[in-house]
Amino acid sequence: MRAPLIDNLQYANFSPCIFEQMRAGGVDAVHVTIAYHETFREMVLNLERWNRWFEDHANLIFKATTGADVVRAQETGRTAIFFGFQNPSPIEDDIGLVEICHQLGIRFMQLTYNNQSLLATGCYEAEDTGLTRMGKQVVAEMNRVGMVVDMSHSAERSTLEAIEHSTRPIAITHANPHWWHAALRNKSDRVLSALTGAGGMLGFSMYPHHLAGGGACTLEGFSAMIAEAADRYGAQHLGLGSDLCQDQPNSVVEWMRVGRWSKVIDYGEGSESHAGFPPMPDWFADNRDFGNIRNGLLAQGMPAQDVDGIMGGNWQRFYDTSFGAA
Repeated sequence: MRAPLIDNLQYANFSPCIFEQMRAGGVDAVHVTIAYHETFREMVLNLERWNRWFEDHANLIFKATTGADVVRAQETGRTAIFFGFQNPSPIEDDIGLVEICHQLGIRFMQLTYNNQSLLATGCYEAEDTGLTRMGKQVVAEMNRVGMVVDMSHSAERSTLEAIEHSTRPIAITHANPHWWHAALRNKSDRVLSALTGAGGMLGFSMYPHHLAGGGACTLEGFSAMIAEAADRYGAQHLGLGSDLCQDQPNSVVEWMRVGRWSKVIDYGEGSESHAGFPPMPDWFADNRDFGNIRNGLLAQGMPAQDVDGIMGGNWQRFYDTSFGAA
């Protein structure tokens, strides 16, 4: 069986068209964002919508909860859909909801989304106080049930403390190295060294604000960055997390940035200073374009085995060891 193709983060405006594109692109698994700022009940409504999609498009997609589901997707010619949160808001202030959410199929949860949360500090805050008391307990509970700690939008100290406190490898599902592009959301060499040194995973983002040159970023430049990251951190710890927001209206950016906590659009200290989605690079518009990245990595002279891992094999291995109870 060929190596799997996995995208470990999308927040597209999902539709039958996108599901068809997943199949056309040979995408075996996608981790989709099921909540940004939703409460528990609002998150459940999103699950209801996905259940309808699974029912209506069972020939294209299915709900996935284990690494074995990636193999099942390959065997049946479908795409396995994994669920995750970009914010801990669905667990509200109730640690018991971590296990309930895992039982509902959630496999990833960010401890923050840009702001300070009950658990940790987001990357837009001026002061980073690290994991809170509740945050440490939630990390332990996530470790116990098999929900992956995701620090994609978290600040430096909080991320380092999550790596240290977690008894299982964590993930940064969608970000790039700060040494390549100094976006506030991208991660320092110190963080990435600690992450991968502890067995964690980094998913490279194709979201233009995370790219050197933005939407004008070249495939060669993106691929060269991944090749350098493989030299620095080991190719076995790297994958893709495109952060694809395909077909989303610009109004969704306000929900992502603001939620309900602010009356004005918030860009964060040093972050993007304009609303709306930026144009994607010409080599990655949708799920049919992952082959461009594979070709770009091979053109860098990376070994085919390493490229297979980055395109999905490494995420599959991570799923196999991360989603079950400790």
